[in-house]
Amino acid sequence: MKHTAKEIDYDLLNVSSPAFTEGGIIPEKYTCDGKNVNPPIKIDHIPTSAISLAIIVEDPDAPVNAWIHWIIWNIPVTKMIKENSKLGTEGLNDFQHCSYEGPCPYSGMHRYHFKIYALDNKVLLPQGARLRELEKEMSGHILAFGEFIGRYKRG
Repeated sequence: MKHTAKEIDYDLLNVSSPAFTEGGIIPEKYTCDGKNVNPPIKIDHIPTSAISLAIIVEDPDAPVNAWIHWIIWNIPVTKMIKENSKLGTEGLNDFQHCSYEGPCPYSGMHRYHFKIYALDNKVLLPQGARLRELEKEMSGHILAFGEFIGRYKRG
């Protein structure tokens, strides 16, 4: 299935996690209150021409702007990102770390978007690059996109 938005044409990935349902509560294990490791991510309908994957995890309910929890690219094409994976090059998140930092909202229930991109190339960015740099490098190279959302509230 093709989707066109703002003159971008891409296939849709089917993205899910065996750890929680779409829109469901993210288990504590994957948050700052637990082991703070990335959850497993299942990806279906990856185009055969894909060369690499990229992931952006963000919290759009943060007080000022969407808060970036994880950016990682040059992940080898796979249908399953395992829990606590370090398969690609990690960029600088909004915690100022090059790693996954799980949900840790100060107050209330927040949504966390796990965005997956299938790319027709490898991204030529060094570890520690920022989200805007990754988005610029991915521009024109996105073959497919999918996302799933989890929710988390502390306490």
